[in-house]
Amino acid sequence: MTSNLPRRALLLSYFTVGYNVLEGLISIIAGAWAGSIALVGFGLDSFVESLSGGVMIWRFTRTDGLTPEDEARREQRAVKIVGCTFFVLGAYVLYESLKKLYFREMADPTLLGLIIAGVSLIAMPVLFYLKYRTGRALGSQSLMADSRQTLTCAFLSLALLMGLGMNYWYGVWQADPVIGLVIVGFLFREGYQALKAGKLCTCGSCGV
Repeated sequence: MTSNLPRRALLLSYFTVGYNVLEGLISIIAGAWAGSIALVGFGLDSFVESLSGGVMIWRFTRTDGLTPEDEARREQRAVKIVGCTFFVLGAYVLYESLKKLYFREMADPTLLGLIIAGVSLIAMPVLFYLKYRTGRALGSQSLMADSRQTLTCAFLSLALLMGLGMNYWYGVWQADPVIGLVIVGFLFREGYQALKAGKLCTCGSCGV
């Protein structure tokens, strides 16, 4: 059973990349069509999430023949890269949220955007659970950090759903950027924790 865990981690990572690339493309196209900055930003977030999944594919590919020290260094490097993606995503969400509030940029009502956010809100928590459970069984800090980024994607899906929903039904355009600012704190906290975990190597060498 334990021998199947790296393969499961790899398959989950492939699914993460494939799903988020597809979601990102559809979101950006739908956002451009509706003139929705929030939806375009959500699509860009999906591409950042696919980067994190790509790091995990690199992490769990061709591990045969690695010494414990090499494995520990690869694990540590992967954790740091995943942690950095949290800060990249957080900076983008912060910028877009403040810009939308300052310039009063209003997203047009979009039913397709609501559908995209709803599907993601269902899929991401399930994927988070599977990845976190697998990472914990493997003792992989990088996969658990990646799973938390997947959970972050679920929170962003909720924010998008609330923002687009309140705009679609009630015309409250401020909802989306305000919720985005709340999520920024969560993103930076998770990024800090991931980078801090990357320093907890057991090989005696904490070099990148």
